[in-house]
Amino acid sequence: MAKRKTRRAPGSGHIFVRKTKAGDEAWYGKVYVDGRQLKRRIGPKRAPGGTLGLTRAEAEKALRKLADEARAPVSERINVQLAGERLVADREALGRKASTVENIESAVRVHLGPYFRGRSLDRIGAGDVEAFVTTKRRDGLSTKSVLNYLSVLHSLFEFSIRKGWATENPVKQIEKPERPEPNGDIRFLDDAELEALIAAEKGDALGPTLRVLYLTAAMSGLRQGELLGLRWRDIDWTAARVRVRRNWVRGEYGTPKSRRSSRSVPLADRVAGELDRHFQGSSFKADDDLVFPHPVIGTPLDRSRLLKRFKAALKRAQVREVRFHDLRHTFGTRMAGAGVPMRTLQEWMGHRDIKTTLIYADYAPSEHEAAWVEQAFAQPSVPQEESEPISR
Repeated sequence: MAKRKTRRAPGSGHIFVRKTKAGDEAWYGKVYVDGRQLKRRIGPKRAPGGTLGLTRAEAEKALRKLADEARAPVSERINVQLAGERLVADREALGRKASTVENIESAVRVHLGPYFRGRSLDRIGAGDVEAFVTTKRRDGLSTKSVLNYLSVLHSLFEFSIRKGWATENPVKQIEKPERPEPNGDIRFLDDAELEALIAAEKGDALGPTLRVLYLTAAMSGLRQGELLGLRWRDIDWTAARVRVRRNWVRGEYGTPKSRRSSRSVPLADRVAGELDRHFQGSSFKADDDLVFPHPVIGTPLDRSRLLKRFKAALKRAQVREVRFHDLRHTFGTRMAGAGVPMRTLQEWMGHRDIKTTLIYADYAPSEHEAAWVEQAFAQPSVPQEESEPISR
């Protein structure tokens, strides 16, 4: 008599075995919960006669427990849009930077909310998140942008789990796109281009401030927001350093971009001299006054107006079009070319990751590399007496 196959209870799922990277075997489980498929690694498989690892019965029990936990009721069913609004309010209440709050709000309003529509958080699984990534990549978004939106979605689910609106974070379960390496193709100004830019700035009331601003940007590597938030107290004349302690971004003062961004940078003699003359002619000389303010009212310069003036000065100087940020690259390439060690340059630039600083490594000098190439391709010399005349 044929053995009757036992039917599993609905929703109990099933387990299977896979090889790990180390070559061992492990139990994996798959189960549907409220229309969502959950896939989990349960644990190592117990070898025949062994004592470590899980038996099939133990693995099935563990899978049932996971399914029960996933079916735990949520305190409130809300969608991505509403959860995002509450996350923004929470971050504002915690005093997070305005740029951080705006990034969350924009990601939810423009991408996450419209894509997931009114679907409640507990109905969104790993497959839905993977489909979001695929759709956004197909729409032409860069890998960096997609990763930024996934980061917001991850934070949104972690926040929702703490509030009881979700029981798991599906973003943790997907394989994310690889983060792109820093782009090594950078633009910067040479000596003649920098001098032409500075000389081409207008002679109106704002001109003197912008000329010193361009020079300081190119010879210190400070970011635009750091320059706009710089105070006279941040200029250490005695130690010949510029100390970066805050920035001006999106209409408010804040701390620098990362922990490493709070730093000090050497103050070259030429910059120190120009800053001193700028100080003498400024109407705002208190310690907490801005180094590069609006020359009449003393408030931070308008970023959009600054960029327009910068572009116009480039055009008048007949210098190729570059970004304001490329003044920072001018500092980085010049310092690397002068032989500054990469770790030191990382500190001066305020880079969190040394990989970002290494984009300047191609400009670092070497005493021997050219000689090595010459030696490898040197033509063998032929003694004069051994050479034979060429017959015609």
